[in-house]
Amino acid sequence: MFFTDIANMSQLEIITRIFNWTILAAFVVCFVYMARYFFSKFRKWEPAPPALKQHRFAILIAARNEAEVLGFLIDSIHAQNYDQANIDIYVVADNCTDHTAAVARNHGAICYERFNDVKKGKSYVLEYIICKLRESGDFPNYDGFMIFDADNILDSNFISEINNTFSMGYDVVTGYRNSKNLTDNWISYGYGLWFMHEAGFRNRGRMLEGSSCMVAGTGYVVSRKVLEDFGGWNWHLLTEDIEFTAECIYHDIKIGYNESAVFYDEQPVSLSVSFTQRLRWVKGYLQVFHRYGKRLLTKAFCEHSLSAYDMQMSYVPAFFITIYAFFVHIALLLIGLFNSMDMSFTIYSCFMLPSRTYLTLLAFGIYTYICEHEHMPDIGIRHLGYLLMFPIYMFTYFPIAILALFKKVDWKPIRHGNSTNHSQSNIQEAFNKTA
Repeated sequence: MFFTDIANMSQLEIITRIFNWTILAAFVVCFVYMARYFFSKFRKWEPAPPALKQHRFAILIAARNEAEVLGFLIDSIHAQNYDQANIDIYVVADNCTDHTAAVARNHGAICYERFNDVKKGKSYVLEYIICKLRESGDFPNYDGFMIFDADNILDSNFISEINNTFSMGYDVVTGYRNSKNLTDNWISYGYGLWFMHEAGFRNRGRMLEGSSCMVAGTGYVVSRKVLEDFGGWNWHLLTEDIEFTAECIYHDIKIGYNESAVFYDEQPVSLSVSFTQRLRWVKGYLQVFHRYGKRLLTKAFCEHSLSAYDMQMSYVPAFFITIYAFFVHIALLLIGLFNSMDMSFTIYSCFMLPSRTYLTLLAFGIYTYICEHEHMPDIGIRHLGYLLMFPIYMFTYFPIAILALFKKVDWKPIRHGNSTNHSQSNIQEAFNKTA
């Protein structure tokens, strides 16, 4: 029966089917190991034991024209259930044209003002402030350095929870990334849902597996020892966080995760702003892959390092496989058109590819919502509308990924302060949800 079916197929249909099975096999090979992460919510989680010591932390904040939001972050740091004598807050007002520096000082932070139009971005700010601390002689006074964006807000237990995991011997620890403005619109919801997946599934799964977790942008601590060993902050690709993660994994520095260390950041609500930000991210992923890909793959297969393999699979293959699938389908349609071949199955396949992808992403989003809904505000039926739009948000990565392959991308600041969730009452409500 099988061979009879093949005999009845057109040549183009056979080629299309072979290609479809090849794409499916590629996804399985690349991502089947993540199944354990996907079901990590059903595995027992052991909270980090209370630390016997409160370590001294320097809080490092890069702020470019962030006067509207910076004060809320600093206030949330002062509201921590942690001895304030063990916390110092350093803000770098980077190329600011507003009163960011004044806000920082008025809220009790130590502020440096930096002006450099050539070396732009958070990575150069981190390099700058660490150099300043070393020059002043204050660097050895700290056990670790916490890195935040100016739009972040911390749950009142964030630092104590990070300290618990830090005290277990991890040189880098990250927390649970939530969103201040998750429900502003479908774009901010898409961001937030993905970040919850990254924290609640992937980093939770990695921690349970004993593998290295990954930092994402903000909300993590780095030990003084790591910065001493590397001679400061030396990671300046467009995604310095991913580059830093790759460096840690390559040098067997295991990154820990504490899901009770919750912090919030603001997501874009404009598609144009989101496009610009994610274009930088994808270009940065490609830069990291180019710089670290060969070394990490060698480590993965020669040293049987799951962390190195996970690092590579988490960021690049999905882009390449999706782009490859798109262009091959276009090529098959053109071959059929110019050779007057029966294209019915290929056209059907072209239609089913995005349809199945949409349904898969929708199921993914719903599953994430079911598992993580306790971290979300109650907006009733509106969740369903945003979940239906989540696959569309993910689809927008497709043109971004193609453009990132060819376009030169520079770092550009993202303006914050347009969120509706910046009042003190909303901050307190966010604290209460995770208390």
